[in-house]
Amino acid sequence: MTGRVLAQIADLDEIKGRVRPRITSRIDAITKLPPSYRVTKPPCPRSCKIELTARCNFQCRFCARSMRLREQGDMDRQLFERLLPEMRQAGVEELGLFYLGESLLCRWLADAVFFAKRKAEFPYVFLTTNGSLATPEVVGALIGNGLDSLKFSLNYADEDQFVEIARVKKTLYGQIKDNMKAARDVRDAIADRTGHFCGLYASYILYDDDQAVRMAETVEEVRPYVDEIYELPLYNQASLVTEEEKAQGWRPTPGNRGRVGALRDPLPCWACFTEAHITFDGKLAACCFDHTNEFEMADLTEKSFLEGWHSSRFVDLRTAHLARDVRNTPCDQCVARA
Repeated sequence: MTGRVLAQIADLDEIKGRVRPRITSRIDAITKLPPSYRVTKPPCPRSCKIELTARCNFQCRFCARSMRLREQGDMDRQLFERLLPEMRQAGVEELGLFYLGESLLCRWLADAVFFAKRKAEFPYVFLTTNGSLATPEVVGALIGNGLDSLKFSLNYADEDQFVEIARVKKTLYGQIKDNMKAARDVRDAIADRTGHFCGLYASYILYDDDQAVRMAETVEEVRPYVDEIYELPLYNQASLVTEEEKAQGWRPTPGNRGRVGALRDPLPCWACFTEAHITFDGKLAACCFDHTNEFEMADLTEKSFLEGWHSSRFVDLRTAHLARDVRNTPCDQCVARA
């Protein structure tokens, strides 16, 4: 990506003499829906997330993955290596090596980063993790192979909330914070040695009006070790966990509105127009939260990426979104009453 394009989408900061884009600027550039994309057959998306594994070692209450509503396996490596050059040639610039699972469970994740950067030549490769498996050795391999951005989802204010929401053992909470702190040293050492700079970030979910205050101490603890921290609204995950969330006294938001500070309208939903999502078994999904295969727009084991992006199912769904009437579509319960 050229410096001029970076300047258009990012506020530039300087760290140790290096210029880097803020992650929130990249997020906002994807979630913003410009006129050129408000069509039934939009241009190739600049960003795509691909699911190396649908498995996860957490059982978070806010995530419908724990309900196991679809098969949860690992991507075939040959499919991965077929899709990436195809997507890059089509025009995808930013590649997320995750979707609904925890990608650090994938044994060949570091190789996937290498392939994406060195073979398929993606300008920007990013990853989100729950952090429990992000040891210094793992992080070093990822950044050493060219990873451009690593974000930790730190959605828990303390050990008690961690156990209550993630439903895993308490000791992992301290391990996550230790991993975040160690990642900074690893990143800086690699940057000094090679010149390659990987952004380190964190986000947390605002379950209710009190969560920001509850998170304050933890945020200040980890702030020195990451380049930016930002807040997310509580998504309803395609309406699949709405009742569970409300039972916790939480306040889910309709659709996927991006991040707090730059919330987007639920309709039309940007996720149908500006970012692609590919499941571990090669399905092109229209939703950031397709836990049921209900949002399958094309089978990329049978069609090319652009054929899937412009498939008749996608055209029909985008038509409904542009009309702001998604009744009788998979999106009905998620955003229709927004």
